[in-house]
Amino acid sequence: MTTSHTIEEKTVAFPFITTRPFITTRRLVAGALGVAAVMAGSGVPAQAQPNCTAADLAGIMSGITAATSAYLFTHPQVNDFFTSLKDVPKEDRQAALNDYANANPQVQAELQGIRQPAVDFRNRCG
Repeated sequence: MTTSHTIEEKTVAFPFITTRPFITTRRLVAGALGVAAVMAGSGVPAQAQPNCTAADLAGIMSGITAATSAYLFTHPQVNDFFTSLKDVPKEDRQAALNDYANANPQVQAELQGIRQPAVDFRNRCG
């Protein structure tokens, strides 16, 4: 559904398009002044610690995701277990995970190793 507005006897299908250029110029100037005021009042943003930026975290998490995917594809039994959790009620999942980890300590250690970069990031960056 398109909303129409009548401006000086002309119908415009998009409300952000105007046939009166001075209105657009006024809005542009007002918007620029508003942005300038916000930028002037905001100051310089605090610098993140080295290797503690959002980009660093995204890189770490994408590496963990890729490594987890590779691990699950190369360990079909583990993949089957985690896939089966989708049918387990949410309140029972943690117990199922704990039971599986206790019965498979090597799998638990390998998955903890894959996730270790996230733990290191959290410890370093807060």
